[in-house]
Amino acid sequence: MPILREQKMNDSLERVVSGRAWEEVEGVPVTESTEIDTRVVAGHGRPGQLMAGLIDTVEAEIVPRLILAHRSPPEPLVVPAPLSAGFEPAPCVDDVLELSSLLLKDQFRVASSFVQLVQSRGVPLESLYLDLLAPAARHLGDLWTNDICHFGDVTIGLCRLQQVLRDFSPAFLNEASTRDDGRRALLMSVPGGQHTFGISMVAEFFRRARWDVTTGAPVARDELIRTVRSQWFSVVGLSVSCEVQVEVLASTIRLIRRASRNPAVGIMVGGPVFVTHPELVTLVGADVTALDAREAPLQAENLLALVTKQS
Repeated sequence: MPILREQKMNDSLERVVSGRAWEEVEGVPVTESTEIDTRVVAGHGRPGQLMAGLIDTVEAEIVPRLILAHRSPPEPLVVPAPLSAGFEPAPCVDDVLELSSLLLKDQFRVASSFVQLVQSRGVPLESLYLDLLAPAARHLGDLWTNDICHFGDVTIGLCRLQQVLRDFSPAFLNEASTRDDGRRALLMSVPGGQHTFGISMVAEFFRRARWDVTTGAPVARDELIRTVRSQWFSVVGLSVSCEVQVEVLASTIRLIRRASRNPAVGIMVGGPVFVTHPELVTLVGADVTALDAREAPLQAENLLALVTKQS
């Protein structure tokens, strides 16, 4: 490992574990849905607990990123064209870069105001989610992977972005149609994963489609299995952030199918790896994937319709 990268990683980890990094977050409460495990960064607990949390973070977050950083060259920032391109205004690359910059600075309130400013141009909330917030999250991750920003700084930026998502959630969910037909979904990161922003966004689209959604901070595999054994879900959605988690994902899916209270449970998977390698969906034992958060509830509906038809 290069000396510069090692020093940057050590400095960032020390800031996060000591709790000093969290002092930089203005107005962002530490909650279960915060982007990283608060048991590690809150600065409380016995030294042994902090060390255990630090080891988990290194194994689940830093090592996969180092592997990916040496596996392929960085990709240019691309904001996907929305379905309404040409008819409604949409965020551009400059908007994504500006938001990302504000999130990394000590300017959370300014970042939130900037998102509102973009919305005031007539950008629909759906486009705001998919074409501004999601690309900003990916860009922040790329900044760490490419050694441009510290791990702690990027983590705090993602926490601020999560708060922006929560601020817009009431308005986004108000666009939902009225429906109550017992659809229940469990949406989680694969055990050992750290990132929750993508899952939070997918959950927003499921709730807007009037699904009963259970989600939260990443949990251990045993806890995940206890959840599907004790509660009935029509769909379980799991997200991975990199290829090194695929093996864990496959074994987790096998355990879910064996333990599920719903013997016909549908399994959805998500993450960039399935966009570039869709053949992995079948290999890990899942039923379906989705290109983005907007498509995820639609794919879940198709999966339910297929299960109903077969039964």
